[in-house]
This record gives sequence, structure tokens and C-alpha cells, in this order.
Amino acid sequence: MKWIAITRAVSPAIAHCELTHLDRQPIDLMAARTQHQAYEEALRALGCEVLSLPADPALPDSVFVEDTAVVFDELAVITRPGAPSRRPEIVTTAVALRPYRPLVRIAPPGSLDGGDVLRVGRTVYVGLTGRTNQAAIDQLTAELSPHDYVICAVPVHGCLHLKSAATHVAADTILCNPRWVDPAVFTPLHVLEVDAAEPYAANGLLIDTQVVYPTTFPATRRRLEEQRIAMTLVDVSELQKAEGAVTCCSLVFETAPHLVPRGAAMLQQ
Repeated sequence: MKWIAITRAVSPAIAHCELTHLDRQPIDLMAARTQHQAYEEALRALGCEVLSLPADPALPDSVFVEDTAVVFDELAVITRPGAPSRRPEIVTTAVALRPYRPLVRIAPPGSLDGGDVLRVGRTVYVGLTGRTNQAAIDQLTAELSPHDYVICAVPVHGCLHLKSAATHVAADTILCNPRWVDPAVFTPLHVLEVDAAEPYAANGLLIDTQVVYPTTFPATRRRLEEQRIAMTLVDVSELQKAEGAVTCCSLVFETAPHLVPRGAAMLQQ
């Protein structure tokens, strides 16, 4: 087994990204690219083979590759992003995933962003947000139930995605902003709340036993340190201006050759 991380270079058009909950600020393109490259180096240092897809000037949000697919052991789900401007992004992601998993896709009227899908073991929490609807959750349930996953729809308020409000940061721990999602949803897991002054601090990327975490949330970082959660710190401040976070910038999964015969993956039309 090894870790694969699919990333996508920062689009030169990132300044024209979709924004829902943040005011638009100037984004320094060169700084964003430098930060993204350092993020990729952090993934490599944690043992990931990084597959970096090229930037696309026609797709401002395409660095946030997480929203275009959700990868499970048995298959990968190609999403149908809630923002119509982002739907062309799925084409490149599907090509990149074909060697690793059989592919299925979300169909209209479903809309699904990968940032709304949080897997903890065999439980898959899916945010009901402005980007993800019940029709997509129903389709996801139909694809995953035969593989013994339990799907849990989670209302989310005040932020873009479920993973803006909660992420998995240790075997038994969820990092959560209780103002955006009800912590009781994650029972019996331990819920660690973000510092109230850092509402966007709930997003961390767990790779094995290490969490890739932003440098911009020192108070919440101290709470993680108190729980003895190991972290690799990265500066993604320019990407945060585009309503991005550390989970958004990659699709991380383990290879599973015993599950997926090479050449068996076909994108369903």
C-alpha cells in the first residue's frame, strides 16, 4: 500500500473564483503558487506520491480538486459540483483516477461537492449545503450501501462545506466548529471544538496519523497539541482567500491493487 495525492496547480484565473461566505480580497498569484508547491512538498514528506495536474486558466477554482471526486477503497465517485462554473473540472480528475478505481458519477438533479463528504471508517457524513443536495446523497447511498458504508446526512449552516465545519483529525477525534454543525452528529467520537475566535479552524487533513494543518489558527493548534495530535504546518493563507483549505487542495487515498484490476475502471456516462 502507498498513499496517492492528486493535486492541481493554481489557475492564473484564481482571482475570479467562486465566493459564498467571504468578501473578495486580492490574491497574490505567485504567493498562492508558492504556498501550493510547499503544500505538495508536505504531502511528499508524509509519504504521498503526488500527481500534480496542470493549471487551467478557464477554471478559476480548479486548484480545489477535492470537490471533484470522493475516493473510497472500492470505487471513486466523480461529483457534480454545486457551482455550475466548476462542473468542467471533473473531466481531468476522472482521467487521473481511472488507473486506480472504478468510477461512478453523480447525475442530475444531484449536486455534490467533495468538500461535503467526510468519511470516518465505514460511516460517511455528507453535508447538506448550498453545494450538495439530497438527490446526490441518495445516489451516493445507492453506490456505497452495497459496500457496507453507512451514509449520514448532516445539516450545515453558515459555511461552504461540511469540511469547513468538521474534519477527522485522529482515530477517534473530530475537530469541529459547533456554530456550523451539531457536534452530536459525530457521537460516539470525541469532538474537539475550535477556538471561538477562529471559526475556520476546523479544517485539517489527516494522512495516516499526521494532520496537515494551517499556520493561521494558533489558538486551535494549541488545542490539538494538548491532545497530542501530530501536525505538519502549512501556510495556505492566499488560498484561504478563495474560500479554500488544506483538505480542498488534494485527493488523498491509498492504492488498493487487490480491489481494482488495472484497466477495469470505466467512467459511467
